[in-house]
Amino acid sequence: MKSTLLFIKNIIAICLLACLFTSCANIIPPGGGPKDSLPPNLVASLPKDSSINFSSKKIVLTFNEYVEAREIQQNLVVNPLPTILPVVDFKLKNVTVLLKDSLEPNTTYSINFGSAIKDVNEGNIAKNKTYVFSTGKTIDNSSIKGKVIVAKDGKVDSTLVVVLHPNLADSAVVKLRPKYLTKLDGQGNFLFNNLPKKTFNVFVLPNDYSKKYDDSTKLFGFLNEAVLASDTSKNVTLFAYREIEPTEQKQAPKQEESGKKNKEDNRLKLTTSLINNRFDVLDSALQITFNRKIILKNKEAIVLLDTNYKKLNDYSLSIDSLSKTISIKNKFELATNYILIINKESVADTNAVTLLKSDTIKFSSFKESDYGNIKLRISTIPVNAVLQVVKDGKVQVAYPITSKEIKRKLFKPGEYELQVLLDENNNGIWDAGNYKQKKQPEKVLPIKTKMIVKANWDNEMDVNW
Repeated sequence: MKSTLLFIKNIIAICLLACLFTSCANIIPPGGGPKDSLPPNLVASLPKDSSINFSSKKIVLTFNEYVEAREIQQNLVVNPLPTILPVVDFKLKNVTVLLKDSLEPNTTYSINFGSAIKDVNEGNIAKNKTYVFSTGKTIDNSSIKGKVIVAKDGKVDSTLVVVLHPNLADSAVVKLRPKYLTKLDGQGNFLFNNLPKKTFNVFVLPNDYSKKYDDSTKLFGFLNEAVLASDTSKNVTLFAYREIEPTEQKQAPKQEESGKKNKEDNRLKLTTSLINNRFDVLDSALQITFNRKIILKNKEAIVLLDTNYKKLNDYSLSIDSLSKTISIKNKFELATNYILIINKESVADTNAVTLLKSDTIKFSSFKESDYGNIKLRISTIPVNAVLQVVKDGKVQVAYPITSKEIKRKLFKPGEYELQVLLDENNNGIWDAGNYKQKKQPEKVLPIKTKMIVKANWDNEMDVNW
């Protein structure tokens, strides 16, 4: 009997062991859980953050996870600005900073890493992680804060930087490197912390190598008065402008290898500004553009006619400064047919090559239904204000704001931006600033809502700012 019971127990034990091994062979791994979205957290630093009487040449920052520090040149901001940037390295959970520049006595320094430090696994950024220390007995805590606006369109350019000069001479921004620098956030705001309680001139500059105002085509901004850094600093606003607009650099055509040119390349060719053989009467002129510089040999050989081949009397011809485009100005009527004859001998290039043949172009002008009408209701009427209608960054048309309603017929269909120019000198156009004269640029207020114009439609809109 005992042997039978023992046998049964052994069988049960074997079955249990079999079940156990089977279950072990089919273990289900745990779920992945939520994705890590937390930035690396600084848990220790050596020397400690906000140290005083600082004299070390090496700083070690330790985070709670594995990190990396990339694109240091683009991200790292050290204030006061050093002559030689620190060397930044990383390994496992540590970021090491080796200071290569000599430190000024009794000075508070800040090292802002921008977006350089991120965790290895998910790439979460420890944004604007800042390490502060002082070579003196105290940490400076004064600040200057504010906003930068591009004066010409009222928008923000977050690539700009704000710099501080303790040297209050007007020439400092031209001749000297700044003492302090900070970047803008996406809304154009800036903040200097850990400043000494001193007075600074404040400037806006591109984030280029020189950090000086050495080019009047650069975006630049200044305050008319110096600013005292303090514990309760008020916001200041700077308006960036270009004193001189840069000229567009046209790319030279590529030179083909010798032997690959054919006769077709030597021909003088033209194109017109017509759209599917239709002319937009809101354009200032009908343009004929050539593939090379030309000489207008005979104005009378370019003729504008009606459909009865009768020459029109009031049109005029002119050639642009590049000698490549001829403009024909005429009082073009809506929904009207025209004929343009371009005699082959009317123009020639600098090698006396003329058109291969004379050209007769039949075209018609746009109809009234090709345009829309606009009616804009203005919320307020500032003094000397101009409503500017903008497309592709260029002012298409401007209307002085003299009443609470602007009506216009025959408006090109499309999507437009609106902005209000505060026209201080009442000349109808935006005027840049002048640093030498301490003249600030005129201001522009952007309108958030875009104007959408539909063809053959009465387009109405409320304009608020």
